Amino acid sequence: MGVKVELFGKGKEKKNIFLYTIENANGMRASVTNMGAILVNLFVKNDKGEFKDVVLGLAKGQDYYKNGSFFGATVGRNANRIGGAACKIDGVIYNFPVNDGPNNLHTDFEVGMHMKIWDAEIIGNSVKFTVTSPDMESGFPGNLKMAVTYTLTDDNAIEISYEGVSDKKTVINMTNHSYFNLCGHDSGCIEDTELQLNASYYTPVVKGAIPTGELAAVEGTVFDFRQPKKIGEEIKAKEKQLKLVKGYDHNFAIDNYDGTEKLVATAKAGGITMEVYSDLPGIQFYAGNCIAKQKGKDGVKYGKRTGFCLETQYFPDNVNQENFKKAIFDAGEVYKTKTVYKFV
Repeated sequence: MGVKVELFGKGKEKKNIFLYTIENANGMRASVTNMGAILVNLFVKNDKGEFKDVVLGLAKGQDYYKNGSFFGATVGRNANRIGGAACKIDGVIYNFPVNDGPNNLHTDFEVGMHMKIWDAEIIGNSVKFTVTSPDMESGFPGNLKMAVTYTLTDDNAIEISYEGVSDKKTVINMTNHSYFNLCGHDSGCIEDTELQLNASYYTPVVKGAIPTGELAAVEGTVFDFRQPKKIGEEIKAKEKQLKLVKGYDHNFAIDNYDGTEKLVATAKAGGITMEVYSDLPGIQFYAGNCIAKQKGKDGVKYGKRTGFCLETQYFPDNVNQENFKKAIFDAGEVYKTKTVYKFV
């Protein structure tokens, strides 16, 4: 029980990078770092009583400065894509880094929140990270104060709580970009993982993975995960939507969304079952189609589909889509949300 702290590397401007390991009463462990408020390790017991590290990650804190796949990252100010790398707020057009074709992806690859050294505070079996993004950083208005708290509970859940406030009206749409492999991060392909999504609709995309604005029914399509189905069962189907993003990389609209916490997804593999709870309207299911070949923790070789993401968030490009709930918050309005990954 409690939190263990150790040096994890050296950041820019000679700042120390620390690793904070939280352990619960059952021996489950989660390691997080002040480098990007990133989830580095998550050791979960399988049905054989073995502890497996079920998230992909890198060996040292400074390695996360070259984290093109966003392993474990806290993504902000805006997760996912903004079409045309711009949006309008109260008649003013704000322009963001053009870093994904003509669009913006995950705010800023160089100075996004996943690249910052956050302040850290240990609170019981939690670690609270805080950071400030200054006005017009990456083109976003307002001085945004953001806190992300990781809590490991004795019912084997890792809770990720977000709270932020800006002094100007702005976009706030955070997510955690962990890649899961329930057989262990060193186990290779995740296509045999069984996935269920509590979503009857998804948001189709055009080239560049920008939503059309439509909510399309999953029934009768390769996007129907309302009943458990292996990730790889239809991922190679001759379906235009899959070809556009080389597999699954789509936002699903949570059934009966009302802003309260709900079970939104369940994944099973390797004798481990993970449930995902969220109070947000969408979840991006990414099957790791474009993970570059690279060396991860423990010298493990990662590559295509060695991990999958379930990123809870507001819909992609919501700021430019008339029919999507907007992730735009007034000055002084508190952004507050929680995502839970529970192992049962």
